[in-house]
Amino acid sequence: MKLTDFDFDLPEGLIATRPARPRSAARLLLAEGGTIADRHVGDLPQILRPGDLLVLNDTKVIPARLTGTRARQTPQGEAVARIEITLLEPAADGWQALAKPLRKLRVGEVIRFGDALTAEVAEMSATGLRLIFDATGEAFDAALQQVGAMPLPPYIAALRAPDDQDRDDYQTVWAAHQGAVAAPTASLHFDAPLLEALAARGVEFVHVTLHVGAGTFLPVKVDDVTTHRMHAEWGEVTPEAAAAINRAKAEGRRVIPVGTTALRLIESAAPEPGRIAPFRGTTDIFIYPGHHFRVTDGLMTNFHLPKSTLLMLVSALMGAEKIREIYGHAVRDGYRFFSYGDASLLIP
Repeated sequence: MKLTDFDFDLPEGLIATRPARPRSAARLLLAEGGTIADRHVGDLPQILRPGDLLVLNDTKVIPARLTGTRARQTPQGEAVARIEITLLEPAADGWQALAKPLRKLRVGEVIRFGDALTAEVAEMSATGLRLIFDATGEAFDAALQQVGAMPLPPYIAALRAPDDQDRDDYQTVWAAHQGAVAAPTASLHFDAPLLEALAARGVEFVHVTLHVGAGTFLPVKVDDVTTHRMHAEWGEVTPEAAAAINRAKAEGRRVIPVGTTALRLIESAAPEPGRIAPFRGTTDIFIYPGHHFRVTDGLMTNFHLPKSTLLMLVSALMGAEKIREIYGHAVRDGYRFFSYGDASLLIP
């Protein structure tokens, strides 16, 4: 299984830099029973069945993109340099982060993010660093809200800078547990009226948590994709959530995760076909063609990057040939791609 098997041509003009408004106005490619249909996310109450269980990731994205300065004494006086920081995940002491430019930083240096927050460089590696901030807990959260920006994916950030509108656009309406540095983007299509209409239809919901990490954007660098190692992310399936999913499976109802993050979590928590167990910890599950799905009956997801692990995941669910057909249709018909783009509902 080669990396080139998951490549396709994507015109840059199809990369969405802003979401649809309202959220549920986004287009929806419905692939079910061997057919492809062009719909809209707002049609979900007519598409889904009463009793279908949607699995929703309730992680909350933090404003993890920080712009700071560091000052260093030189023979010519004090030199001030601008530093771009992207928080990755909490460490035992401080935060793991990326820095740009990394090579100019030194252990012990202090980076100032305005008047609200400072951080000391505690540790350096070839690819990142560990920062210890001068605030913790609620004080840190408040300062981060003041000085941070939403960590837009690289393919959007390359086209425009994040702004205040992204604080709302890049967050789900049910976000509850803070800790993600990337959004579960399929969930961004839902708004309150759509959730109410789905509930009236008899569609049920259950919440799980997977804190999406920046590693979700890491490219696959090996030609033999089966040798790729996934990044680890922290997640939780509560006993109540596991019971709701097991009840749906026992009753023959469909379990449909909204987003690849929710899918990866429930598949990680399933010890055997048809059953899920409570789960709390990290997962680095890598799903590619050949994977046997244990609790997933379908998936709502956005359109993914060429040669990405997420494209491999949907190929595992639908079959590689079918995904090539679906993505070919999406490109020809002008669907909008990636985090702020349109959606697909994949029912194998």
